[in-house]
Amino acid sequence: MGKIGIVIHREYFTRVRKKSFIIMTFLMPLLFIALILGTFSLSLIKDGKAKIVVVVDETDLYFDILKSSDQFQFIKATDEFKDFRNHSDESIYATVVISDDLLENPSAIALYSHKQVTNDLIRTINNCLNDYLTDRKIASYDISGLKQIIEDSKASINMQTIKLDESGKENKSSAAIASVIGLIFTFVIYMFIFIYGAMVMQGVLEEKTNRIVEVMISSIKPFDLMMGKIIGIGLVGLTQFFLWVFMILSVFIVCGLFLLPPSPQVLSEVAGQQAASVAVEPSMFQNAYQSLTTINFPEIILCFIVFFIGGYMIYASLFAAIGAMVNSQEDTQQYIMPITVLVLFALYTGIYSIENPNGPLAFWASMIPFTSPIVMMTRLPFDVPFWEKLLSIVLLYATTILLVKCSSKIYRIGILMYGKKPSVKEILKWLKY
Repeated sequence: MGKIGIVIHREYFTRVRKKSFIIMTFLMPLLFIALILGTFSLSLIKDGKAKIVVVVDETDLYFDILKSSDQFQFIKATDEFKDFRNHSDESIYATVVISDDLLENPSAIALYSHKQVTNDLIRTINNCLNDYLTDRKIASYDISGLKQIIEDSKASINMQTIKLDESGKENKSSAAIASVIGLIFTFVIYMFIFIYGAMVMQGVLEEKTNRIVEVMISSIKPFDLMMGKIIGIGLVGLTQFFLWVFMILSVFIVCGLFLLPPSPQVLSEVAGQQAASVAVEPSMFQNAYQSLTTINFPEIILCFIVFFIGGYMIYASLFAAIGAMVNSQEDTQQYIMPITVLVLFALYTGIYSIENPNGPLAFWASMIPFTSPIVMMTRLPFDVPFWEKLLSIVLLYATTILLVKCSSKIYRIGILMYGKKPSVKEILKWLKY
């Protein structure tokens, strides 16, 4: 264990002392938020010039209904439609052709263009015409005040979701917030497993190509070298995760001090008993904060660590074996591709399982060891039964032990082989040695 500890110490402190690790650890959350908000803001920016849309209205009923905006300018056609069909005019974005009364023939409208039109134009036209046709339909019943009656009859509810704890205490919850929390942890564990697993392969490959490993294994067993490298790099990932958790919890606590409404005791002290009886309407941020308090973060963080260690050990051992088998970075591509597809499948399964966290896809994917570390993180905010979590962990670590054993056999032989890539037949022979 002493030699493994030396390798772990070297791998860990060599990486955490790098300026790139320190900078990215503290900047990554900010960059992630800026990426989301920046992309969303840029997507809202419209073209500076309004697109011209020609309207060929053979019924003379609908042109005035289509209102121009900063994005689209509707103009009435002065020529026949065949002129537009046969000659491309770059100044005209699209042409709307209405050949009959849409109330009697809803399909008598078509949108022509030489380029694929955007959904914004289709949505704008549909909204304008649907509102107008609805008003005409209502007016056709010849009932005084019918439109107002319909508007007054519309009702909407604002249903609150309440989560009961073991003592029966009520707390506001939110399925949307639970989904977001699940997605965040799913993405983080996917990123950590893939990035730090690939880092193991890169380290093994560098030591092999530089022939340093030949000197190292003269004083340490190949298995100890591989495990020391895997554990050391894994601890780097956990260190980064705990730093992120500390930063997020700090923000969470600070926001709670400002977002939570004052308690009745505080109100009574400040403004007397009458102020205490006044209802304080919580804001959207206060509701979100109260919903976050219903999430069992200690359990999620503990499960994250458990599933990260198991998932990381599986993929890191595979990456270490790949790094030992090949002789250059280019040779790794054909071996990495199946692993990449598997990890991406787990990520998308986790994303699609948000709407149905207890469905068959989510359940079985959270049991399969190659996908369970990522998919289970999606399900945890939705209170997964204990037996499912326990079974998933048992299967994960049983597979981890088996794969580490197999990968160590490949690593032991492949780390000293140069000149050619081993065939599948040769790799199977290595597993039998």
